[in-house]
Amino acid sequence: MSTIRGARERARVEVTAAIKDEARRQLAAEGAAKLSLRAVARELGMVSSALYRYFPSRDDLLTALIVDAYDAVGEAAEAARATPGGSAGPHSARWTTVACAVRAWALAHPHEYALIYGSPVPGYSAPQDTVGPASRVGLVFIDLARDAHRTDGLAVPRLEAELRPEAARLAADLAPDLPPAVVAALVSAWAQLFGLISFELFGQFDRVVEARDLLFRGAAADLGRSVGLLDGRTAKE
Repeated sequence: MSTIRGARERARVEVTAAIKDEARRQLAAEGAAKLSLRAVARELGMVSSALYRYFPSRDDLLTALIVDAYDAVGEAAEAARATPGGSAGPHSARWTTVACAVRAWALAHPHEYALIYGSPVPGYSAPQDTVGPASRVGLVFIDLARDAHRTDGLAVPRLEAELRPEAARLAADLAPDLPPAVVAALVSAWAQLFGLISFELFGQFDRVVEARDLLFRGAAADLGRSVGLLDGRTAKE
């Protein structure tokens, strides 16, 4: 019985992977809003009722693709964090290494990037299952700031008085061990990094920016410094 069960599990894994691969092809061709279980089944030579055993609805399939995409970009950030460039040397340089890895993943997987960071899919509401995978990149950047805080220190950014309550709330939710001003700056830097990537990926830099690698690397380094990460200097109090 265990042999039969193992064969069935392998077959299910293979069919699930084929369904998701075909769905990704549809995303590239038509966009997420036009993703159709019937079309996926037709392309795979399956009847719709058979595909529903794997994904009961379009939203279930979308969720699986979204989780896969978040996990993939999260793995890219975590892998960069583990390299010499991401784990040694000035902390601002480590930040830039991770940011460049995220950009490289986005450029290599534009349709998956668009699925998770582009326009919301009409009629789709992401379930709680996506929260953990969606947090992975942000947690890498938080870890960089946390490591700097423990070792070389941080040049804590200035925080306007009216922003202090919100910064305190963010710190309590995301990183209670970091100064609230740093956490607020992290959130801002995270949004700006993805804004830069989205501008490049969605064409806003066309006929405007030519040296995109250099622009991104310089902007990412500036954002790391805005968080308080040092590049070989003495920490400010």
